[in-house]
Amino acid sequence: MSEPQHEAPRRDPRPPGTIRLGTIAGSDVLVTPSWFLIAALIVVIMSPVVDSVQPGLGALKYLAAFIFAVMLYGAVLIHEAAHAIVAHRLGYPVGPITIHFLGGATQVEEEARRPRDEFLIAVVGPLTSLLIAAVGLLLWWAGPHGLLLFAIQFLTGANVVVAALNLVPGLPLDGGRVMKAAVWGATKDMHRGTLVAGWLGRITAACVVAAPFVWERATHRTASLYDIVMSFAIAMFIWSGATAAINSARMRQRLPQLVARNLARRTLAVPEDLPISEAVRRAQEVGAGSIVTVSAAGQPIGLVSEAALRAVQQERRPWLPISSVTRTLSEGLALPATIHGEEMIKAIGRTPATEYLLLDADGSIYGVLATADVDAAFQSGGR
Repeated sequence: MSEPQHEAPRRDPRPPGTIRLGTIAGSDVLVTPSWFLIAALIVVIMSPVVDSVQPGLGALKYLAAFIFAVMLYGAVLIHEAAHAIVAHRLGYPVGPITIHFLGGATQVEEEARRPRDEFLIAVVGPLTSLLIAAVGLLLWWAGPHGLLLFAIQFLTGANVVVAALNLVPGLPLDGGRVMKAAVWGATKDMHRGTLVAGWLGRITAACVVAAPFVWERATHRTASLYDIVMSFAIAMFIWSGATAAINSARMRQRLPQLVARNLARRTLAVPEDLPISEAVRRAQEVGAGSIVTVSAAGQPIGLVSEAALRAVQQERRPWLPISSVTRTLSEGLALPATIHGEEMIKAIGRTPATEYLLLDADGSIYGVLATADVDAAFQSGGR
């Protein structure tokens, strides 16, 4: 499953407990502690099978069973590496590839820009698994015997299952991303594609929970505790991923409603040497909700910090210049008044601050955008 580059991806400190195996296509390969749990479980399950296929191995049957676990997750790693390589080729930054209890995940750090990119990044994983299975079939037909034959059969079957499961059309599975790309391409609405694939993911999770009990009724064989626990764990993983995708799509649908011009506070421009008390008096007189300091030529040079202003005691305000509670207008603190939606959120994220100066196309001061007002507007779902 997933999640030409102009620069190497930014590498964050790896999560606690993970082990770094190396890099693939510039992405760190990490293994979580949970993988060792599933590897131990595979050893317990597979060692008796190995003993029946190749009797007389003794304690080596446990080593052979562990090699089966490594083979299985090695195939998962190749599946995830395919996502990373294609994403890199399409120009997307890619974070770490993580191998965990339920398989693997590739962290593509940007949303796809086109349905075609979403489709290619997603579909290459299952196709890679099918290619590994096809190679397994060729080796199978070559006529190996004993444990080697069983290993080839195991790897071939496992990759067919991995490909089939990942092609289920529900997020966060690869098939869900393929579905998202299809709906996005048909409707020209990425968020609708995410919502459709997310809800299909939730339906998939419900089916996974029910699967052991349906199988029990169909075969009249009691579902094991292992089957029930594993189905529940997989379903929770799918449900949480689908729910996160749905919530993200709903949030992004609301972003276009956020228009900086509509959220701007009326602003008063004052000289930077004006006393704080006088600047506040003038702002209250004209009903301004923010203050900007300007040079003698009228060019904006600083934004008065509302928090810093409140911290100044009343008796000190006549003696302190307004510049003492002003943040210099550095790069990123001046935005066009027309900025809106996701572009506005990204601009705020690049340069975190409590206030931003909004400028008209001619460079004149339009107003001040406060992040508190952006948060309030987003929470209310309106402009």
